[in-house]
Amino acid sequence: MTPLRIATRKSPLALWQAEYVAECLKRVGIATELIPMVSSGDTDMRPIDGTRQVGLFTKRIQQALLENEADIAVHSLKDLPTEQNASLTLAAVPERETVLDSLVAKTSLKLDDLPPQARVGTGSQRRAAQLRNRRPDLNVMPIRGNVQTRLGKLDDGEFDAIMLAEAGILRLEMQDLPRTQFPIEQMLPAPGQGALGIEIRTDDKACEGVRALDHLSTRAAVTAERKLLSLLHGGCLAPIAALSRVTGDTLQLKATVLSQDGTQRLDETLELNTASQSILETAEQLAQLAATALLKRGAADLINAAR
Repeated sequence: MTPLRIATRKSPLALWQAEYVAECLKRVGIATELIPMVSSGDTDMRPIDGTRQVGLFTKRIQQALLENEADIAVHSLKDLPTEQNASLTLAAVPERETVLDSLVAKTSLKLDDLPPQARVGTGSQRRAAQLRNRRPDLNVMPIRGNVQTRLGKLDDGEFDAIMLAEAGILRLEMQDLPRTQFPIEQMLPAPGQGALGIEIRTDDKACEGVRALDHLSTRAAVTAERKLLSLLHGGCLAPIAALSRVTGDTLQLKATVLSQDGTQRLDETLELNTASQSILETAEQLAQLAATALLKRGAADLINAAR
């Protein structure tokens, strides 16, 4: 069989993710080859904020599928826009890695250990708003670049600490990195955080075997999170956090919407039993209920103000 071509960004983390998917596909008898590419998010180092276009890290490899330069695209699911291109299908969501965020410094520090006005770097509006909500005295600053670039800026003294996803740290085998993981109660993750998304062309029957990598519980959880994001019209860049979990016959969704400065915060936690319908239908219903509740409480105003 002709190997399926996997489009991926060239960053070390993106390459790890593509190689991981390639190894998983190999186990189910599907041969692959990697097609590394550069996205606009890799070259444009301006701060990411609500005025920027979504899809900075995904559009180039999606384009590769549409133009038949590749057969499979591997994304960090939190970067993938919720508005689906009809020509592309999210064929699989493998089992999720940890969703936690970590505070990385030259020595392991908790958030409360940072002195007033400490410079904390993050490229995420969601993380920045939650940091400001808990520690309004901090100097939260934008940072761009891949994990290695950001760590270099920390080592050079540009920041006192930086925020990174724990999943990326583990995937890059940086377990010795001095850091403290935020508990969920302090830092709710981005919708889809820790999960990978594997896209194929909708009409490409040769790639149907990719669906074997789909993990139903993870798919249900990220479906609830991403549907919520879509219903709130938040895009990938808004200060919106969400986490869904499957426990037995119950699907739970925690969601948070913040103002950009962190002074206003709306929290919602809902759960539904999955016994009466499919778990994916339950995920969609749960997201609808949570979005309706948040919008009634003024979420749209907070989201629009952050654009």
